[in-house]
Amino acid sequence: MMDRRRLLMSVAAGGALAAVGPVRALASTALTQAAPNAATTAFHALLDRIADEMLLSDPELLTMLGMDRGPKADARFKLSDRSQAKIDADKAKFVDAMKAVKAIDQGQLNAADQVYYDTLEFFGDTVMTGYDFPYGGGFSPSPYTVSQLGGAYQQIPDFLDSQHRIETADDAEAYLSRLSAFAAGMDAERARMQAEFSAGAVPPDFVIDRTLTQMGAITGTAAAESVMTTSLARRAAEKNLPGDWAARAEAILTKEVYPAIQRQADALKAVRPGATHDGGVWRLPDGEAYYRFGLKYYTTSSMTPDEVHQMGLEQVADISSRADALLKAQGLTQGSVGARIAALGKDPRFVYPNTDEAKDELIKELNAQMVAIQARMPEYFGRLPKSPCDIKRVPKAIEAGAPGGYYMPPALDGSRPGAYYINLRDTAEWPKWTLPTLTYHEAVPGHHFQIALQQEQPDTPLLMKVMGFSAYSEGWGLYAEQLADEIGAYENDPFGQIGYLQSLMFRAARLVVDSGLHHKRWSREQGIRYMVDTLGDQESSIATEVERYCVWPGQASSYKVGHTTWVRLREDAKKRLGGRFDIKGFHDAGLGLGGVPLTVLERTMNAWTPA
Repeated sequence: MMDRRRLLMSVAAGGALAAVGPVRALASTALTQAAPNAATTAFHALLDRIADEMLLSDPELLTMLGMDRGPKADARFKLSDRSQAKIDADKAKFVDAMKAVKAIDQGQLNAADQVYYDTLEFFGDTVMTGYDFPYGGGFSPSPYTVSQLGGAYQQIPDFLDSQHRIETADDAEAYLSRLSAFAAGMDAERARMQAEFSAGAVPPDFVIDRTLTQMGAITGTAAAESVMTTSLARRAAEKNLPGDWAARAEAILTKEVYPAIQRQADALKAVRPGATHDGGVWRLPDGEAYYRFGLKYYTTSSMTPDEVHQMGLEQVADISSRADALLKAQGLTQGSVGARIAALGKDPRFVYPNTDEAKDELIKELNAQMVAIQARMPEYFGRLPKSPCDIKRVPKAIEAGAPGGYYMPPALDGSRPGAYYINLRDTAEWPKWTLPTLTYHEAVPGHHFQIALQQEQPDTPLLMKVMGFSAYSEGWGLYAEQLADEIGAYENDPFGQIGYLQSLMFRAARLVVDSGLHHKRWSREQGIRYMVDTLGDQESSIATEVERYCVWPGQASSYKVGHTTWVRLREDAKKRLGGRFDIKGFHDAGLGLGGVPLTVLERTMNAWTPA
């Protein structure tokens, strides 16, 4: 299943980010390919088997990858099976697959395949740790099947609109089939929700309230005006496809989909009176162990909750000091760093009007920023993505609880570009000086570069193209922000540079609040107040951030842990290579690995720069 934060995954890859590219791009004799032997042949056959059983059987993933044509065309008529029975069956397959992986003689594999092996082994061992808990039935650490950030109600409307292609009448019929399957999927989720409730995993009251608000926004829209109806009607008309598509979609929404959403809402309302206001998973059965599982899964490190918390406090202090100097240089000297940034965020010079026209202008400005930074990239990368990147608004129906920005990868066949989404529910949340950094993180040279380059690399097993890790990917996104600063993107934009430092400080504060909520038993309000005071951000945007951390324990910590590792590895490489260090080589080597655990990234990059 998919969540909103570009966690492109299969049922097997749970919370893993797309995508892994091959290590063949590494400029290291340590990773040269050897002739295939029996172990190599068996390992690649196993990778293909896992992909076939656990990826190519997932209809939504096939559509996202652009593979729902030809032999897999029937996938267009289906959605992913969200039942507990399917999850249990996939778990059994996954356990068997990991036994088969461990039976491979790793010592007989070439260097490239050893990276794949280590990556898959880490993922498998970590995921199976999560099987011990009676909640969080998927593969990634989230204890709630349905929340403001998860569940079919939250994912499928946008999936149908932006991922399901409509070129023929058959595609339109497939859309209607999926629309009907949407209702069945939500009923399967409702059964899982209620099992989680019985196991002691009732979401916090504020998560339930936010989820109900979003559900109400969908069902409160007339079926004829829903994006699920208008998207089909518009695109069918663009292709001159005869048929009363709008009326048929409206009927399915009215008779099947809306009632299924209401049944989920009723199940949440039933437990709302007894829901706690505590947001940390410490309150769940074996919740402290669950948080350690989340930290390991998302940070791909062995850091303890206390170590994460301390890292956050130290980095917030350091970055705050740097921001203080920049603010003073602009004549902003009174009050805390957070208070001065807050004042800057309310300065009318930097705030777009909260109108659709102004939001269109904001999108145009983002595109201009992306084009400008793209022109500099040949100086710093040997390989550049072929796929373009679109910039879009988060759909209005889900913007209330969605993150501020996220990236969706391109289709593997090139039929759909990458896209980065910005949440424009309120333009006051996006002062102009914050926008360049978002573009550098989500698009160029951030997630779009990282993911598109990995997908475009040939001769990589499919499984490794759709598996990856938050610390690697989000760490790269923050590294991309730093790189933009280093190459002079803010040379004539001091306020933009303040925005960049605020972004870094924001991710450092996440370390503090994520561990604060789930380990130190902070309240939601304590987390919000810490971030507002530290960062000067709008309380409305910070509230959705903190609520996000409550449903994805550990994920918020992956950013700065990953960024710290990327920067340290680059500095280590510079020390080892001296004048031989080549920034293009470093970037191509690191991105050539693809989405790997930080332990694998560190080991392989150290091999690239031997002492």
